[in-house]
Amino acid sequence: MSSITTTLLSLRDVRRRFWLGETAIDALHGVSLDILAGEFLAVWGPSGSGKSTLMNLIGLIDAPTGGKVWFDGQDTCLLDDNALTSFRGSKISFVFQSFNLVPVLTALENVMLPLQIRGVAERRARTRATAALEEMGLGAFGAARPDKLSGGQRQRVAIARALAGDPMLVIADEPTANLDSENSQAIVALMREMNRAKGVTFVFTTHDPRLLAHVDRKVLLRDGHIEQDEVCA
Repeated sequence: MSSITTTLLSLRDVRRRFWLGETAIDALHGVSLDILAGEFLAVWGPSGSGKSTLMNLIGLIDAPTGGKVWFDGQDTCLLDDNALTSFRGSKISFVFQSFNLVPVLTALENVMLPLQIRGVAERRARTRATAALEEMGLGAFGAARPDKLSGGQRQRVAIARALAGDPMLVIADEPTANLDSENSQAIVALMREMNRAKGVTFVFTTHDPRLLAHVDRKVLLRDGHIEQDEVCA
């Protein structure tokens, strides 16, 4: 792991409670975690451990029931909904296990879409999206729609879409859950390559310990608690 000293994101005593009727469900119990700029970090653990809940808090999609979340020096709890949406959109990108590609759009158009939503001119968005697809080894597939691509190719399009906006942080929640073992290893290796090449911070979740060989650091989450936080050699 490189010598990284800048803290990108801090969680302090973060808790998240959900209500199912009159029953309280505590998904996270006082989690504290610092994520450093440029890290390639895996949050792993069994299903139901709170991984997706933690990712939603790190990604500023959800707010904690208690505790604080700072991102790039900003106390995100002080931001109203509009400011939070703008802040998140300019700094964070997401990769999902279900790919979340628009089926009627081509691979290129899918990568362009979030750029255009942010107001990037079409010509510039097309140039950036084309470059992102080429980095993923999909330069020849820009005109293909998702149903003509394999699962691994669709996830590469999703990663290209995430990186085209030059985010500070990419969050990937179980990005290999719908892939076979070979493609799972390839996708994590590709994310690692982009992390090293671009200096983008990656945080991904997995329940598969075989994928942890690529990471700088692995955080084991169990029953809403951090059970282990290990820096890898």
